[in-house]
Amino acid sequence: MIKLNVNGKRRSFSGPLFKRLIDVLREDFRLTGTKEGCGEGECGACTVFLDGEPVNSCLIPVAHAEGRKVETIESLANAKKLGVMQEAFLKRGGAQCGICTPGMVMTAEYWRRVGGSPEPEAIRNVLAGNLCRCTGYQHIVDSVIEALGRRRKKARGQKA
Repeated sequence: MIKLNVNGKRRSFSGPLFKRLIDVLREDFRLTGTKEGCGEGECGACTVFLDGEPVNSCLIPVAHAEGRKVETIESLANAKKLGVMQEAFLKRGGAQCGICTPGMVMTAEYWRRVGGSPEPEAIRNVLAGNLCRCTGYQHIVDSVIEALGRRRKKARGQKA
């Protein structure tokens, strides 16, 4: 039996040790926000945090998550309010068809959490491992800038 912490809750999985983390999250834990784009670790759609670091969950066997902390897109919001990055993507039109959006949001959220730069080129570099087939990325970059701007306002004590 594999035990892990998913979005702040202790979870257990009894099944094949090499079942992909994305499949356990979606099929066994019914957390369907994480999307599969390529299944080969090339597109970033399945990005989740493993002990606070972004990873492609399609490449991680669930056994590798034993005793670790997993955060999915569902962890960023609660029943009443979206997370800062999710709100910014909604406001700025960063979401298109929705396949890449969870991975984009998770990677951008990581950038926000580590104090990443709001410079467009830096954001583009951070998001380089996340592919979107619907857009030219400008709305996504604008969304991240929006969320980072809220962080700066909050740090200065202004209303975000």
